[in-house]
Amino acid sequence: MIVYETTDFKIEEPTAVTLGNFDGIHLGHQKLISTVKEYAKRDNLKSVVFSFYPHPVTFFKTKENFGTMLDTEEKKFVLESIGVDILVQYPFTADFAALLPEVFFDMLVEKTNCKVLVVGENYFFGRNKAGDAAILKELGEKRGVHVIAIPSVEMDGERVSSTRVRSLIKQADMEEVYKLLNKPYFVIGRVAEGEKRGRTLNFPTINIITPKEKLLPPNGVYLTRTAYDGKLYLSMTNVGVCPTFAGSERRVETHIFDFDEDIYGAKAVVGFYKWLRQEQVFSSPEALKARLETDKKLAVGLSKDIKDMEYRFNANV
Repeated sequence: MIVYETTDFKIEEPTAVTLGNFDGIHLGHQKLISTVKEYAKRDNLKSVVFSFYPHPVTFFKTKENFGTMLDTEEKKFVLESIGVDILVQYPFTADFAALLPEVFFDMLVEKTNCKVLVVGENYFFGRNKAGDAAILKELGEKRGVHVIAIPSVEMDGERVSSTRVRSLIKQADMEEVYKLLNKPYFVIGRVAEGEKRGRTLNFPTINIITPKEKLLPPNGVYLTRTAYDGKLYLSMTNVGVCPTFAGSERRVETHIFDFDEDIYGAKAVVGFYKWLRQEQVFSSPEALKARLETDKKLAVGLSKDIKDMEYRFNANV
């Protein structure tokens, strides 16, 4: 997959493009992308996802404690795994946000050589959100671009949206999140060296460094699966501060079952499947170890009900 993260690019080959933030790449986003891929295959075009960085909400700071579901590397990872040809992560600036719809559309066509443009029917863009799908169709007719507006995807009678998914993550409802994403919610990060307390409890962990803007589920213990070096392992993960040891820094610490390799510095993928319990303060390391043994038995039992990861994770993340 070719990636552009600059304003200075121009795609020479004709393309089919979809526009949006694509935070989470949920079922609605996947419908847009699959439509682009269909037209690209039919008309011999390159498939393009045109996204933005940073997220507009982050840029304008319109919401407090806003976290993104996919950082730039995670977005690349997902889109490449589903066969997108080109990803544009266009720099989002105040000047860019102020563009008139006509100016933005002309820029898009010139830079991407767009022949087919796919957007959600509720997509808005440009200064003060003045542009919408109807305006894109009008502009497309003038420039010879076939604009397609896709209806929202619904599940259980409610629109699938990034806001809905984000709310479920904050509630630790990872099973419902899985349904809306068609994959587990996950983090990709480099494995850092920790205090190695887990080893003394016979529960060694890998500590995943996550971006500061990454939305993490609430503190607690989760049934997870961890991918490393092309293999998928059952695991359980603690999100939190390790209060038994008076910790203060929020971390993602994963105990991988039947795994004893030293992988400091490597990248790993941790997918969240089910919330097991809240993070707790234990009276002693021995009490913590006993609870971890119980957690592991619970995780193994529940693992029979979880699905395999939708995408093949490998070492090249």
